[in-house]
Amino acid sequence: MPITILQPALVPVHSTRDESYGSESDSDGGVDLEGDISMRPAKRARRTGDDSIVTPGEQRQEPATAHTQRRTPPAIISSVAGTLSKTNKLLSVRPLRARYTPEIGDLVVGRIVEVQAKRWRVDVGASLLAQLPLSAINLPGGIQRRRTETDELQIRTFFSEGDLLVAEVQQLYSDGGAVLHTRSLRFGKLRNGVFMAVSGTGGGGGVVRAKRQTFVLDVGRAAGGGGAAADDAEKIDVVLGVNGYIWVSKHVEGEGAAAEGTGPGITRIEESVGLNVYSSQNDAIPPGTMREIARVRGVINALVEHGLRVDEEMVITGYHEAVEMARADGDGEETLYLGGERGKRLADTLVGR
Repeated sequence: MPITILQPALVPVHSTRDESYGSESDSDGGVDLEGDISMRPAKRARRTGDDSIVTPGEQRQEPATAHTQRRTPPAIISSVAGTLSKTNKLLSVRPLRARYTPEIGDLVVGRIVEVQAKRWRVDVGASLLAQLPLSAINLPGGIQRRRTETDELQIRTFFSEGDLLVAEVQQLYSDGGAVLHTRSLRFGKLRNGVFMAVSGTGGGGGVVRAKRQTFVLDVGRAAGGGGAAADDAEKIDVVLGVNGYIWVSKHVEGEGAAAEGTGPGITRIEESVGLNVYSSQNDAIPPGTMREIARVRGVINALVEHGLRVDEEMVITGYHEAVEMARADGDGEETLYLGGERGKRLADTLVGR
């Protein structure tokens, strides 16, 4: 039987989009019920505007310079999923979810992942691990001196693998790597609390940059000075890392948010830096305080789940609404669940304010 070799044909690429597809479909995205059903893949309508969503592999016809897109003549193909932004002839895509991009002055919460000579490697949710030099921390007792070989040998007594800390971005390298420091009473090792990871700046609902990233929540006053929420509850410290890492803990006078603006100057820091500043032992936490820490955590989860920003105002307002919601439902203030319908009610209340 003779064999015929045919010249390969190019697969047609539909670079244009059917403008009438969106109008002929129903509101649920179905097909037109009045005409014949086409077996070809449905063509997506062209999107114009700065808030349109693009997906990886989607072609853009505009012959323009593009960021986060690949130029494949004669079309531009998006390489990430996000919202399209067009400035003159420049196209760019803001990713819906992306890693944290450090900026100088950002307050971040991180985890020690590696101990090296004279420095620690810290995971802050960025593309590269951040660095915390030994010279950028406070020594126990607030001693102001140069770091010696003895300090290098005892480097694990300050921070070891797995420790959580709050720090500030002090410097950026050309490759995007960050250098941190903890030379402040607000910064240092974290204990007596619970860790959370949500979306950071640029990820829609999540932590946003604000005037204050650390604050104290008076849970006793929020509960009206009595009741189950105030029986043995104390104040709570909340640290909102710009990188999307959050720490909610028992309030300790002179540490964390309590030291913001009230502590001594850097020249008298030895008055407040105790010898247990790098202790990994948690203090005794009353059951009431642990209950309210869990409530604050539930409020933050509800904010993120419904795409709301996470900052001081929203967390405090959401906490008060959660307490009132527990009272109104008749379940008692000890009800901590804020998922499902209860979380939606909380989000609707905050949006309506």
